[in-house]
Amino acid sequence: MLKNEILQKLLPVTEEEQKFVDGQKQIDRSIYMDSPLNIVNSKKILRDGKQIAIRPHTRFVHFPEHSHDFVEIIYMCAGQTTHLIDGEKIILKEGELLFLCQSAKQEIYPASYHDIAVNFVILPDFFDEALQMLGEEDTPLKRFIVDCLKNKQTDISYLHFKVSDVLPVQNLIENLIWSFMVETSNKRNINQLTMGLLFLQLIHYTDRLYANNVEEKTIVKVLGYIEEQYQNGTLSALAESLGCDVSVLSREIKQKTGKKYTELVQEKRLSQACFLLKNTDIPIDEVAVKIGYENISFFYRIFKKKYGISPKKYRCREN
Repeated sequence: MLKNEILQKLLPVTEEEQKFVDGQKQIDRSIYMDSPLNIVNSKKILRDGKQIAIRPHTRFVHFPEHSHDFVEIIYMCAGQTTHLIDGEKIILKEGELLFLCQSAKQEIYPASYHDIAVNFVILPDFFDEALQMLGEEDTPLKRFIVDCLKNKQTDISYLHFKVSDVLPVQNLIENLIWSFMVETSNKRNINQLTMGLLFLQLIHYTDRLYANNVEEKTIVKVLGYIEEQYQNGTLSALAESLGCDVSVLSREIKQKTGKKYTELVQEKRLSQACFLLKNTDIPIDEVAVKIGYENISFFYRIFKKKYGISPKKYRCREN
């Protein structure tokens, strides 16, 4: 129902698009750029100090190669669009998400009337605030994806999530779009929380994730494995599933993340421990076992080392 209402609002030809229908062959650079460089400027789209905005994808025209000074997320509401990302052809189909990093060079082929997409224009700091709202859910995989988008440590230029059949993801995206289309109170916090929840959903679907860099995609799969198997997963089992040599994979993980496999597992376990301590009444010793630690005293020691307080004091502080 919500999707139909969104499509009805996005389907009409805009004033800009009508010019292309009437025969204009090129985009008006002044709408997107303020210099001779082919960089789409966030100040042209974001107003009044906002960190996030949406705009309908412009149809009927070829958009020449360009980059952005912001992170862009493209959601395909209906039909499909064709993109060249750093020279690689990407076909974005209905229900799919395309995350474009700031360094990505993008070219877009003309879309037809029924090819409906929404572009999210997002300043990188927005992701930090969205993750902070989720507190203890700042996991290694989610942080890695955000760092990719902010170009902190990777060679990735895009993340393509083929999640058209994942209903929770679709619902969250539709809710996010709708919040921009109608006036709602407390919109900023709602959008940050929704974006955080979207990340929580997407990290469970790394098997649906496609990226331009094979090595980086391997690391995403590693972090996805840790996300799901942090209680008892092993590096050897992971290497076997990926068809990799254990020692080679171990070096690659350290090189790409700056941490050993065991350190990443511990980071995820402690993150989950915080969640359980804050949101459940499970006894602390059971929490330790539940996240993968049979040695209870070891759990207490590493928890206090990371957070500066004991698990008991953490629970009291958060509740």
